[in-house]
Parts: sequence; structure tokens; C-alpha cells
Amino acid sequence: MFSDLNVFKTAYAMATHAGQRQAVISRNMANADTPGYQARDIEAFDSVYSGGPRTEMIASRNGHLNGIERGDWAEFTPENPTDPNGNSVSIEDEMLKAVDVKRQHDRALAIYRSSLTILRASLGKV
Repeated sequence: MFSDLNVFKTAYAMATHAGQRQAVISRNMANADTPGYQARDIEAFDSVYSGGPRTEMIASRNGHLNGIERGDWAEFTPENPTDPNGNSVSIEDEMLKAVDVKRQHDRALAIYRSSLTILRASLGKV
């Protein structure tokens, strides 16, 4: 009965997406002075799961369709202006993205915690 709760899968997917995006942002910031480096990004979580570039559903097991268990998000190179040395990383933009990703991760953890509280209350183990 409680083995397949989508709210936990969604919170997990949101947290892993935030972790992957943070890794990409960190890589961009580390290469801010590398000549010719092009900034990378990952599509935002909400656009991926609300009909973004991939809208078909994914079968996670026989007889079940669910798009929540996806764990690999494709990186892309956004259209950013480049410096004279060919680098397209803007530290300010990357810092704003990092703050947004932290908020997303915190939101995923809050969803997970509140769902656990509700589950415990329903089982009488508050």
C-alpha cells in the first residue's frame, strides 16, 4: 500500500535534479577564466515535468507508467554572449542559478519531510 508513493518519487527527483544542476553550475564557475569554455546548464525541473522538451511518459516497470523516476537530465549550451577570449560564463548569472538550485533542493526536502510527517500521522506514529 505504501510502497509506491509518487510524492516521495517526485521529491527525490527534484532533489537529484538540483544536485545535478548544482554540479553543472559549479563546473561553469570553476571554468570562468578558461578561454573558449562554453557555459552549460540543465533544463529547469518544472519545465521538464510540465511538458518541456520531453513529454512522453516513461514506463518504470511492466504495467506502470510514471515519468518521475528519470534521473539523467541532458545538459545544453545556452545562448550567452562570449568574452573576447571565447568564454561565455557569467559569474553573476551562475550565482543566481546556484541560489535558485538551493531553493529547489530545500523545497524538495521540505516536501519529503512533510510527506513523512503525514505518513507517520496516518500510521499513528507521530
